[in-house]
Amino acid sequence: MLFRKQIEKSCLYCAHGTPLEEGQVLCVKKGVVSTEKPCWKFKYDPTKRVPAKAKALDFQKYEDEDYSL
Repeated sequence: MLFRKQIEKSCLYCAHGTPLEEGQVLCVKKGVVSTEKPCWKFKYDPTKRVPAKAKALDFQKYEDEDYSL
């Protein structure tokens, strides 16, 4: 969930950070840092979080009879 209370701390989701390259974030407080270890100034920004893609539905298990009234 995007707004759950126990969010994993990552500089990718911090209000003070801007993603650079893969694995690096430009932080207003600390400069260029790794995404693995967030600092104590971490502030969660839900707009930076990208939700996981939904699984594709498999309609092959249904027959034509399932769609008729």
